[in-house]
Amino acid sequence: MKKIALTLLAFLLVLASGAIAQTPKPHKVVLQMNVDDKDSWNQLMGNVQNIQNVFGADKIQIEVVAYGKGINLLLKTNTEFEERMKKAIASGVVLAACQNSMRLRKVVTEDLFSFASQVDSGVAELIRKQEAGWSYVRTGE
Repeated sequence: MKKIALTLLAFLLVLASGAIAQTPKPHKVVLQMNVDDKDSWNQLMGNVQNIQNVFGADKIQIEVVAYGKGINLLLKTNTEFEERMKKAIASGVVLAACQNSMRLRKVVTEDLFSFASQVDSGVAELIRKQEAGWSYVRTGE
């Protein structure tokens, strides 16, 4: 009886490990934006939408890191892209502003859209995400 129980336990462990191995990993992608260019911003927002269409918005984590001149994407004065960014945020996209760039460009939190998050360093955030297994996409120019 003991042999049967051990054999059954081993069989169940093999089945469980096979089920775990077949569970698809959620996709994770970090996109860089460091240019002040509406064509590049259009490309970025198009890429975000296309990625969500292919994988499903609920099956992919997307973070956009804006730094350098790209920080202008997240300024409240950028009303042309506001609705597209709100739609992206509503679908789970993170739009992050680099605090180093904010300091250098004399941008304060109140200058950003309320939905924008902040990271200490845009480049460091890209490195951290890649080290954590996120895919990296450079967008713009």
